[in-house]
Amino acid sequence: MAHEREGTRERMPSGATATSRAPRTRLDQPRPPRRRVLPEWDPEAFGRLSERVARFIGTGRFLVWMTIVIVVWVLWNIAAPSDLRWDEYPFIFLTLVLSLQASYAAPLILLAQNRQDDRDRVNLEQDRKQNERSIADTEYLTREIAALRIGLGEVATRDWMRSELQDLTKELEERHNGHREPGVFPADRSRGRDVDDR
Repeated sequence: MAHEREGTRERMPSGATATSRAPRTRLDQPRPPRRRVLPEWDPEAFGRLSERVARFIGTGRFLVWMTIVIVVWVLWNIAAPSDLRWDEYPFIFLTLVLSLQASYAAPLILLAQNRQDDRDRVNLEQDRKQNERSIADTEYLTREIAALRIGLGEVATRDWMRSELQDLTKELEERHNGHREPGVFPADRSRGRDVDDR
């Protein structure tokens, strides 16, 4: 019994190779989820937020509000009593706030532009495929129209038949009115003989 148990056990490597090998993962089973250090967020929601912020920053309303805030900030810190001022003359805190706003605004604008570029690329690809389909449809219709024209060229049209019949009736009238030539049809020849015999 002990021999059977030992025979069914997997042989574990021993010695120097035992410590250097990592445990093998099975390919037929999914990996366990990894722990993430950074918080997770929805990239689409973040992209939509960045587009909204970039749209707002690019409006005149944002410039007017930012100008009003800066003017009020400066006037308050110059004209208010010294106990109520929070940013004295060199306005270092205002500079810090504006640089912080610019440092966040620039990447948000770039992210919004990247999303717009991706949308433009997708639209351009769809337009290119639509143009290719339109060109293929146009070429197909052109070939079909050319085939119809060739087919109509080989078909006897009503005008052609009418002109041929008119030519034949003129020729028959000329023969009947005195220019007695042998008839075109055998029936005409036999009729001519019958008429002459009578």
